[in-house]
Amino acid sequence: MPNNEEKSSQGRVGLRARVRHFTWAWFTCSMSTGGLAILLGLTPHRFRGLYTIGVTLFIFNLALFLLLCAAMTARLIIDPHRFKKSFSHPPESFFFASFFLSQAVIICGIQVYGVNLGPSPSWLITTLRILYWIYASISLLNAISQYWVFMHRTTHNTHRAHPMNPSWFLPGYSAMLTGTIASLIAENQPPEYRISIIVSGLAYQGFGLLISFALIVMYLIRLMESGLPPHGMRPGMFIPIGTPGYTIVALIGQARAIPENYGYFATHPAARDICQTLALFVSVFLWVLSFWLLCLAMLACVDCAGRMGFTLTWWAFVFPNVGFSAATIMIGEEFESNAILWVGSAMTIVVAAAWLACVCACVRAVLRKKIMWPGRDEDRDLDKRV
Repeated sequence: MPNNEEKSSQGRVGLRARVRHFTWAWFTCSMSTGGLAILLGLTPHRFRGLYTIGVTLFIFNLALFLLLCAAMTARLIIDPHRFKKSFSHPPESFFFASFFLSQAVIICGIQVYGVNLGPSPSWLITTLRILYWIYASISLLNAISQYWVFMHRTTHNTHRAHPMNPSWFLPGYSAMLTGTIASLIAENQPPEYRISIIVSGLAYQGFGLLISFALIVMYLIRLMESGLPPHGMRPGMFIPIGTPGYTIVALIGQARAIPENYGYFATHPAARDICQTLALFVSVFLWVLSFWLLCLAMLACVDCAGRMGFTLTWWAFVFPNVGFSAATIMIGEEFESNAILWVGSAMTIVVAAAWLACVCACVRAVLRKKIMWPGRDEDRDLDKRV
């Protein structure tokens, strides 16, 4: 006999019932929106009004994040049992990391539009430093707890373990983005605080990079053995692109922020130039990996063009490619290559177009009851286990 959710999926469902299926994956749209705002702030070839567009998008993302938080709070009130299960039920549980990644993007946006392109008040620089350390603490705890919960659940659960999919990258990304935040805010911090931010950011970036590399191996093995994911999930193949992309941003940004004649770098003055050179050439080394992963994801999506029903994994068209585009721009700036910078600007245009397409597809999917509907979201298997 069909359960209540299955019956309702075939009939009328009210707003209250739809909110029960508001999953953590919705925060990927905030990640992508804020990421695009940051990319517009970093783009080298600028025109009159681009700053206004970027600021507007940044403010819109703040409102969007608050709206998503309100919707998730409503889910908690309406169905606390399902909300509790969302932290341990894959694949939705892995998307909980997107809640923290959205916060990382907001912190980066504050730096770009409040400091780099804004008035840069001293109190804001101090606030960013405090936010950085708070985020660093929470993101590491999240990465530890999410992977532990999944391992513990798989060990003690009688159900079949959930197969590997790109959402597994997200908890590690939440810690890895600490390095990206460090790379953006460190240069404007006083030297006495800068070193600790750079060192911790590098440590977090290394942690996220190595965890992601291990998952990339698992991911590629699964693709080779089981073939490509279902059509609707193929946009998720873009998620691994962010690993080398955001690592490049972190390495180059942190190397740029190294203070001269302070602490370790006062004792070893040549170390600063060595670190900056090493960061650049390691970045070139990683860039090609990102490009290769991008090509695989693009070919997989082109292969089923017109047959990919919208899911929230479509937002992977945007956020990982924000990191790859920013990485390209920063490499171009270091090499002082106008050609590479133009490639970065062209990539920015493509990412912006992808964001617009995702917005339209997402709104259309909600109106047509393709998502936020019983049996059609990341929590679709939960009803069988609740």
